[in-house]
Amino acid sequence: QVQLVESGGGLVQAGGSLRLSCAASGRTFSLSAMGWFRQAPGKEREFVAAIRWSGGNTYYADSVKGRFTISRDIAKNTMYLQMNSLKPEDPAVYLCALDNGGLVTIIQARAYDYWGQGTQVTVSS
Repeated sequence: QVQLVESGGGLVQAGGSLRLSCAASGRTFSLSAMGWFRQAPGKEREFVAAIRWSGGNTYYADSVKGRFTISRDIAKNTMYLQMNSLKPEDPAVYLCALDNGGLVTIIQARAYDYWGQGTQVTVSS
């Protein structure tokens, strides 16, 4: 089993920044990629960003490109999401996810085998 614990959410003014963290523990030896998704009330889960664990290739949703940066610390089994220039449309529960490898593209939620509980991000105008 794998456990994912997110942290770093909170309330920030529009234009501000937050840094989310996701620490993975347990049976992570098959870790292939990790990703961030977000879900706002009444909306579907939305891809935000993903990172290949070994090569570090990154992928972003168009809505966050240039504002958010995904990174990872392999030694700590931890993924980060630096969110800058936050906008009123960014608030949601942000969830991290872990992919043990497969044929589904990592920009799709169904690629992921494990999910965290989520951390709330709120942006005030």
